[in-house]
Amino acid sequence: MRKQFDLIVWDWDGTLADSTGMITNAILKAAEQVGLPVLTPQAASNIIGLGLRESIEALYGEIPVEQAQALATQYTANYYAGEREIPLFEGVADTMATLNKRGFKLAVATGKGRRGLNLALEHSGLGKYFHSTRTVDECFSKPHPQMLDELMEYLVVLPERTLMIGDTSYDLHMAQNAGVSAVGVTFGAQQAEQWQHLNPIQQFDDFTSLSQWLLEHA
Repeated sequence: MRKQFDLIVWDWDGTLADSTGMITNAILKAAEQVGLPVLTPQAASNIIGLGLRESIEALYGEIPVEQAQALATQYTANYYAGEREIPLFEGVADTMATLNKRGFKLAVATGKGRRGLNLALEHSGLGKYFHSTRTVDECFSKPHPQMLDELMEYLVVLPERTLMIGDTSYDLHMAQNAGVSAVGVTFGAQQAEQWQHLNPIQQFDDFTSLSQWLLEHA
Protein backbone atom coordinates (compact mmCIF):
# COMPACT_ATOMS: atom_id res chain seq x y z
CA MET A 1 0.00 0.00 0.00
CA ARG A 2 1.30 3.44 -0.92
CA LYS A 3 2.27 5.62 2.03
CA GLN A 4 0.21 8.74 2.81
CA PHE A 5 3.14 10.36 4.62
CA ASP A 6 6.92 10.44 4.36
CA LEU A 7 7.63 12.27 7.64
CA ILE A 8 6.03 11.59 11.03
CA VAL A 9 6.80 14.20 13.67
CA TRP A 10 6.18 13.33 17.32
CA ASP A 11 5.66 15.43 20.37
CA TRP A 12 7.53 13.85 23.32
CA ASP A 13 5.85 14.41 26.69
CA GLY A 14 2.39 12.85 26.88
CA THR A 15 2.67 11.39 23.37
CA LEU A 16 5.66 9.04 23.51
CA ALA A 17 6.62 9.38 27.19
CA ASP A 18 4.14 8.91 30.03
CA SER A 19 5.46 12.01 31.77
CA THR A 20 2.51 14.36 32.26
CA GLY A 21 1.93 13.38 35.91
CA MET A 22 5.58 13.90 36.79
CA ILE A 23 5.75 17.26 34.96
CA THR A 24 2.53 18.44 36.63
CA ASN A 25 3.85 17.52 40.09
CA ALA A 26 7.20 19.24 39.38
CA ILE A 27 5.35 22.47 38.47
CA LEU A 28 3.00 22.32 41.50
CA LYS A 29 5.88 21.66 43.88
CA ALA A 30 8.06 24.42 42.36
CA ALA A 31 5.28 27.01 42.73
CA GLU A 32 4.90 26.07 46.39
CA GLN A 33 8.69 26.11 46.96
CA VAL A 34 9.10 29.67 45.65
CA GLY A 35 5.97 31.02 47.35
CA LEU A 36 3.78 31.60 44.30
CA PRO A 37 -0.01 31.07 44.44
CA VAL A 38 -1.02 27.40 44.53
CA LEU A 39 -2.00 25.94 41.14
CA THR A 40 -4.58 23.29 40.37
CA PRO A 41 -3.26 20.10 38.73
CA GLN A 42 -5.51 20.92 35.74
CA ALA A 43 -3.91 24.35 35.26
CA ALA A 44 -0.42 22.88 35.57
CA SER A 45 -1.03 20.07 33.07
CA ASN A 46 -2.67 22.43 30.57
CA ILE A 47 0.60 24.24 29.85
CA ILE A 48 2.56 21.05 29.05
CA GLY A 49 3.84 21.45 25.51
CA LEU A 50 4.80 25.11 25.80
CA GLY A 51 8.35 26.29 26.42
CA LEU A 52 9.19 26.95 30.08
CA ARG A 53 9.14 30.75 29.73
CA GLU A 54 5.78 30.63 27.91
CA SER A 55 4.43 28.20 30.54
CA ILE A 56 5.26 30.53 33.42
CA GLU A 57 3.66 33.45 31.59
CA ALA A 58 0.52 31.40 30.87
CA LEU A 59 0.25 30.37 34.54
CA TYR A 60 1.15 33.63 36.28
CA GLY A 61 1.13 36.42 33.71
CA GLU A 62 3.70 39.19 34.23
CA ILE A 63 5.51 38.31 37.45
CA PRO A 64 8.85 39.81 38.54
CA VAL A 65 11.81 38.38 36.62
CA GLU A 66 13.43 37.07 39.83
CA GLN A 67 10.28 35.11 40.71
CA ALA A 68 9.99 33.68 37.20
CA GLN A 69 13.66 32.65 37.28
CA ALA A 70 13.28 31.07 40.72
CA LEU A 71 10.25 29.09 39.52
CA ALA A 72 12.08 27.95 36.38
CA THR A 73 15.14 26.88 38.38
CA GLN A 74 13.10 24.98 40.96
CA TYR A 75 10.92 23.30 38.32
CA THR A 76 14.03 22.16 36.42
CA ALA A 77 15.56 20.71 39.59
CA ASN A 78 12.31 18.87 40.43
CA TYR A 79 11.96 17.58 36.88
CA TYR A 80 15.49 16.23 36.55
CA ALA A 81 15.25 14.53 39.95
CA GLY A 82 12.66 12.16 38.44
CA GLU A 83 13.46 12.28 34.73
CA ARG A 84 15.28 8.93 34.61
CA GLU A 85 12.18 7.10 35.86
CA ILE A 86 9.80 8.30 33.13
CA PRO A 87 8.46 5.33 31.14
CA LEU A 88 7.48 5.27 27.48
CA PHE A 89 3.93 4.32 26.67
CA GLU A 90 3.58 0.62 25.99
CA GLY A 91 4.49 -0.26 22.41
CA VAL A 92 6.38 2.94 21.60
CA ALA A 93 9.81 1.36 21.05
CA ASP A 94 8.46 -1.42 18.79
CA THR A 95 6.40 1.07 16.78
CA MET A 96 9.38 3.37 16.19
CA ALA A 97 11.51 0.41 15.10
CA THR A 98 8.83 -0.76 12.65
CA LEU A 99 8.12 2.69 11.18
CA ASN A 100 11.85 3.22 10.79
CA LYS A 101 12.22 -0.12 9.02
CA ARG A 102 9.35 0.77 6.67
CA GLY A 103 11.20 3.87 5.49
CA PHE A 104 9.37 6.66 7.27
CA LYS A 105 11.40 9.67 8.32
CA LEU A 106 10.81 10.21 12.05
CA ALA A 107 11.35 13.41 14.01
CA VAL A 108 10.57 15.05 17.36
CA ALA A 109 9.20 18.56 17.94
CA THR A 110 9.02 19.30 21.66
CA GLY A 111 8.57 22.03 24.23
CA LYS A 112 11.41 20.40 26.20
CA GLY A 113 14.85 21.97 26.23
CA ARG A 114 17.72 20.36 24.29
CA ARG A 115 19.35 18.92 27.41
CA GLY A 116 16.08 17.31 28.51
CA LEU A 117 15.33 15.80 25.11
CA ASN A 118 18.86 14.45 24.67
CA LEU A 119 18.67 12.78 28.08
CA ALA A 120 15.24 11.34 27.28
CA LEU A 121 16.44 9.98 23.92
CA GLU A 122 19.44 8.41 25.61
CA HIS A 123 17.51 6.87 28.54
CA SER A 124 14.74 5.53 26.30
CA GLY A 125 17.02 4.17 23.60
CA LEU A 126 14.87 5.84 20.94
CA GLY A 127 17.54 8.27 19.70
CA LYS A 128 18.64 5.95 16.88
CA TYR A 129 15.19 6.08 15.24
CA PHE A 130 14.89 9.85 14.78
CA HIS A 131 16.29 11.57 11.71
CA SER A 132 16.11 15.02 13.31
CA THR A 133 14.74 16.76 16.41
CA ARG A 134 13.80 20.30 17.39
CA THR A 135 13.40 21.76 20.87
CA VAL A 136 12.28 25.04 22.34
CA ASP A 137 15.97 25.99 22.78
CA GLU A 138 16.43 26.22 19.00
CA CYS A 139 12.98 27.38 17.87
CA PHE A 140 10.00 29.47 18.87
CA SER A 141 7.65 27.70 21.28
CA LYS A 142 4.60 25.91 19.89
CA PRO A 143 2.20 26.79 18.35
CA HIS A 144 4.63 28.75 16.16
CA PRO A 145 5.36 26.56 13.09
CA GLN A 146 9.16 26.99 13.15
CA MET A 147 9.93 23.50 14.49
CA LEU A 148 7.89 21.81 11.76
CA ASP A 149 9.09 24.21 9.06
CA GLU A 150 12.73 23.48 9.92
CA LEU A 151 12.20 19.71 10.11
CA MET A 152 10.47 19.64 6.73
CA GLU A 153 13.18 21.77 5.17
CA TYR A 154 16.03 19.73 6.70
CA LEU A 155 14.47 16.37 5.77
CA VAL A 156 13.21 17.63 2.37
CA VAL A 157 9.55 16.69 2.85
CA LEU A 158 6.51 18.68 1.72
CA PRO A 159 3.77 19.73 4.19
CA GLU A 160 1.21 17.46 2.51
CA ARG A 161 3.51 14.47 3.14
CA THR A 162 4.06 15.34 6.83
CA LEU A 163 2.08 14.20 9.87
CA MET A 164 2.29 15.73 13.37
CA ILE A 165 1.22 13.64 16.38
CA GLY A 166 0.61 15.27 19.75
CA ASP A 167 -1.48 15.42 22.91
CA THR A 168 -2.18 19.17 23.19
CA SER A 169 -3.78 22.05 21.35
CA TYR A 170 -0.27 23.55 20.98
CA ASP A 171 0.81 20.55 18.88
CA LEU A 172 -2.27 20.62 16.66
CA HIS A 173 -2.25 24.39 16.31
CA MET A 174 1.43 24.24 15.28
CA ALA A 175 0.52 21.63 12.66
CA GLN A 176 -2.27 23.86 11.36
CA ASN A 177 0.12 26.84 11.22
CA ALA A 178 2.62 24.75 9.25
CA GLY A 179 -0.02 23.36 6.89
CA VAL A 180 0.47 19.72 7.89
CA SER A 181 -1.98 16.99 8.93
CA ALA A 182 -2.26 16.16 12.62
CA VAL A 183 -3.37 13.32 14.86
CA GLY A 184 -4.44 14.01 18.45
CA VAL A 185 -4.12 11.66 21.42
CA THR A 186 -6.08 11.80 24.68
CA PHE A 187 -3.69 9.80 26.88
CA GLY A 188 -1.40 12.78 27.57
CA ALA A 189 -1.93 16.26 29.02
CA GLN A 190 -5.20 17.42 27.45
CA GLN A 191 -8.68 16.08 26.77
CA ALA A 192 -10.00 15.91 23.20
CA GLU A 193 -12.39 18.86 23.70
CA GLN A 194 -9.37 21.12 24.13
CA TRP A 195 -8.10 20.45 20.61
CA GLN A 196 -10.91 18.93 18.51
CA HIS A 197 -11.67 22.32 16.95
CA LEU A 198 -8.22 22.11 15.29
CA ASN A 199 -9.51 19.26 13.10
CA PRO A 200 -7.09 16.37 13.56
CA ILE A 201 -7.50 13.71 10.88
CA GLN A 202 -7.74 11.06 13.64
CA GLN A 203 -7.76 10.87 17.43
CA PHE A 204 -6.77 7.98 19.68
CA ASP A 205 -7.30 7.08 23.34
CA ASP A 206 -4.34 4.71 23.67
CA PHE A 207 -0.98 4.23 22.00
CA THR A 208 -1.82 0.73 20.77
CA SER A 209 -4.69 2.04 18.61
CA LEU A 210 -2.50 4.87 17.29
CA SER A 211 0.26 2.42 16.41
CA GLN A 212 -2.15 0.08 14.62
CA TRP A 213 -3.56 2.94 12.55
CA LEU A 214 -0.09 4.22 11.62
CA LEU A 215 1.08 0.78 10.50
CA GLU A 216 -2.06 0.30 8.39
CA HIS A 217 -2.77 3.78 7.04
CA ALA A 218 0.22 6.14 7.33
